Amino acid sequence: MKVYTEISENIDAKNAVVTVGSFDGLHRGHIKILNEVKKTAAGKNGNSFVITFEPHPRFVLSKDFDMKLLTSLDEKKEILEKAGIENLMVINFTKEFSQQTSDQFIKGFIVDKIGAAHMVIGHDHKFGKDRLGDVNILSQVGRLNNFDVTDVSAESLNGEIISSTKIRNALAEGNIDKANLFLGRNYSFSGKVVIGAQRGRTLGFPTANIKLDEPRKAVPKNGVYVVKCYLKEEEHIGIMNLGYRPTFENKHELVLEAHLLNFDRDIYGSEMKIEFVKRLRDEKKFDSKEMLIHQIESDKLEAQKEKITN
Repeated sequence: MKVYTEISENIDAKNAVVTVGSFDGLHRGHIKILNEVKKTAAGKNGNSFVITFEPHPRFVLSKDFDMKLLTSLDEKKEILEKAGIENLMVINFTKEFSQQTSDQFIKGFIVDKIGAAHMVIGHDHKFGKDRLGDVNILSQVGRLNNFDVTDVSAESLNGEIISSTKIRNALAEGNIDKANLFLGRNYSFSGKVVIGAQRGRTLGFPTANIKLDEPRKAVPKNGVYVVKCYLKEEEHIGIMNLGYRPTFENKHELVLEAHLLNFDRDIYGSEMKIEFVKRLRDEKKFDSKEMLIHQIESDKLEAQKEKITN
């Protein structure tokens, strides 16, 4: 996949079929749009092209808006490439850029810079300072600039329209099953393994404490989860605790720690990807160390069952 920025010149994309959006999460609804882009590009013997923004526009336009990301830019690139997208433009979203009207954006990027032959947009997508960049405006502009427009309908599951907001809400509620269903894959985050309190090792359950690569990433509701842990190409099943370790501490710093089953190796400093498979229980305070050990053993058995069934 070729990656461009807003200042890139000589963009090599023939008969480009373009879609534009923040695409946070790249969920099933987004994948539906990408599939339409690829199908249309194939029909025109052209190239698929995605335009996205970094940072997410809401971080620039709403300074006090406490939104959590479903996908970092690196994750977006990885998912888009796996989805078969040939070209990606990442636009640096600034206050100045946000002042462009839809006409300015379409003329400057879609027409002049990329030379689009076709545009594909989601059912409710609008862009530009004036928020007029919907399918009607695009169709009118397209007729003047020799590109066609396709409007993709919303994707629904169980009678509910899929959206990034609903996935964030599901994660905040600990409903990992719904989040994964709407995403079309397991929700994940990545980070570096750092040295923690090392209390898990004294209990017989060494844990890997994770420092997120993207501090703005959404973290599921506090609790214990069955997870898949990836160290480069290695996959390990594990249990992950998200919370404040109430049995031993009374701190306000969120701790993300994973115990990998049948694993005991020094991996400090390593990069780890965590996929959330299943929520087991809430985080809770135990009256004794022995009760905590008993519960962790029970959690491990549940994780082992999940490994067997998957």
